[in-house]
Amino acid sequence: MPLSRRALLGTGAALLAAPRLSQAQNASTLRFVPQADLAVLDPIFTTAAVTTNHAFMVFDTLYGLDVNFNAHPQMVAGHQHTPDFKDWTLTLRDGLKFHDGEPVRARDCVASIRRWGTRDMYGLEVIGAADEITAVDDKTLRFRFKRPFPTLPQALGKIGASIPVIMPERLAATPSTQQVTEMVGSGPFRFVANERLAGARVVYARNADYVPAPGTPSRTAGPKRAMFERVEWQIIPDLATAAGALMNGEIDWIESTSSDLSPMLARSRQLKVAYGDDFYSTILRFNHLHPPFNNPAIRRAVLGAIDQEAFMQAAYGTDEAGWKAHVGCFSADSPLANDAALEVFKGPRDMAKVKRDLAAAGYNGEKVVMLQAEDYPTLRALAEVAGHTMREAGMNVDTQVGDWGTISQRRSSREPVEKGGWSAFCTGLSSTIDPAGHLALRTNGARAWFGWPENARIEALRQDWFAAPDLDTQKQVARAMQTEAIADVPYVPLGEYRRLQAYRANLQDMPVGQASFWNVRRV
Repeated sequence: MPLSRRALLGTGAALLAAPRLSQAQNASTLRFVPQADLAVLDPIFTTAAVTTNHAFMVFDTLYGLDVNFNAHPQMVAGHQHTPDFKDWTLTLRDGLKFHDGEPVRARDCVASIRRWGTRDMYGLEVIGAADEITAVDDKTLRFRFKRPFPTLPQALGKIGASIPVIMPERLAATPSTQQVTEMVGSGPFRFVANERLAGARVVYARNADYVPAPGTPSRTAGPKRAMFERVEWQIIPDLATAAGALMNGEIDWIESTSSDLSPMLARSRQLKVAYGDDFYSTILRFNHLHPPFNNPAIRRAVLGAIDQEAFMQAAYGTDEAGWKAHVGCFSADSPLANDAALEVFKGPRDMAKVKRDLAAAGYNGEKVVMLQAEDYPTLRALAEVAGHTMREAGMNVDTQVGDWGTISQRRSSREPVEKGGWSAFCTGLSSTIDPAGHLALRTNGARAWFGWPENARIEALRQDWFAAPDLDTQKQVARAMQTEAIADVPYVPLGEYRRLQAYRANLQDMPVGQASFWNVRRV
């Protein structure tokens, strides 16, 4: 039986007991509740979505993506390239300045791109294809590639995890295996380090020296105008407490609320509750280094137990406008979304068959350490359903809980479970529109994302996708990738959701996609 959503999210009477927060009285301050605490500041070091949102405030990128995922110059004034797309020259805009007063120079960009390119999946492609990336002078960058690379603007403007932010050369010289903790960017807001209170508050101030890009605002492209002098992130893990604070006028905006609470919030004329436009993927990720999930037959057996609708209802409620089940590797936003090999998720779940399949695969009661983030309600719900499902299939599941910051760091451990390692965790992915930025579909072993799957066929298909001459060919490659992924199971798609945000009705020009804070204004 699926677990109760109300039990998973802990709503109900908690709202009536919500403690009062300080009243939001300053019209020049925007108070926001992120979906998790900001545990890691460095967007290259971690793939956590909350860090990406933080990074877009403090830093800027060379290109931005519009609502249709087309790339536009952002820090770049313009570019030129040879007809074969092997030689690119990028020119920086005038007036770009870091928060410490230093001008943004081309060598800062080169160092930042190189650091990003040692960690990010798309960045690895850029670095691997490049013969050289150089600063011609203070305003000019040059890329020379071994092969045609027509998607360079898309790479340098990517969204999702590990965005290619530009930081000063002295900070970009930090190895990507170490965190950068000094937050000096050139973005529309400055990070106020001395007001950060772990687990409670993060503060940003408007960057008065920021020079917005020209054009029309759209997603991360175009002008980014800071309309508030100050943005405060209030860390409130309990959804009911956050809802109470919003209703009392103590905060302005909740990044992600519960559909259980939305009817009550929507009754107030002073509030708005709305689904975002983008779909985000949720996944169950396996550790491929150690038993039991180093065995592909065991991973395939688990697929038979997965009920995507149960996962979505537990985490996102019964309103099907907010989620999609029976999905594969590519998000519903993508032209690459397809139905190849998805029969495995359809029809009633047969646990007796799953148990037989596990036994035939050689499962012998090995411990499954399931990581569960207690302060991230939707991820907690997904993890609880995953643990419940695997126990029902006869697996020996040990759920180990912690806050999201601890979980997001622990998942980097490659040790076996008896030495503090892990077997599986649930998370969300914000960039599954194509193979270029799809973290979970990278299967290059030790260099892959947490879980470290290895599949030469998927890697070869990724290169086929990069080389594809048109969208129809890309779609064929995507079907082949999904078929192979369902067979080898580097991860399990659990469904897709649309973020349900709640905010004061006097806020306008709310962002499309992830939470961003430029151009949002109070009327």
